[in-house]
Amino acid sequence: MQKSIITFSIILYAFAVPYLEINDTHVFNPNWTPHVRIHEVWQLITNTSIGLLCLWLVWKKKEYKISTILSMLITGGFLLAFTIQDTYGGSMKYLDGSEKTIAGVNIGVLGFGIAFALLFVSLIISLRKND
Repeated sequence: MQKSIITFSIILYAFAVPYLEINDTHVFNPNWTPHVRIHEVWQLITNTSIGLLCLWLVWKKKEYKISTILSMLITGGFLLAFTIQDTYGGSMKYLDGSEKTIAGVNIGVLGFGIAFALLFVSLIISLRKND
């Protein structure tokens, strides 16, 4: 069960997010400054690299706790950034005012919220097993 939980979370942050952001709404957005773009690409490369490390830890080393914690830092980091977005002028809305939602909930919050909750369960399991 832990492998599935961790792998699901990694697929979201290491592969789905880059797929959704390497386009003209993010990386190639003409309204973004070059400085903002480099931070975006850096974040995508870093998160994908951490995801690949986590996959290796889980599938080759059978190390669940560290992989779970790293994945929680990434998914939780997004959730925290979303929560405090008003303090720094952030938004999940595109410049045209649209937002990707499912049943009225932002897809990032929904996906990473589910992933974070499942990762929390994985962490509890690891702590009980003392992995």
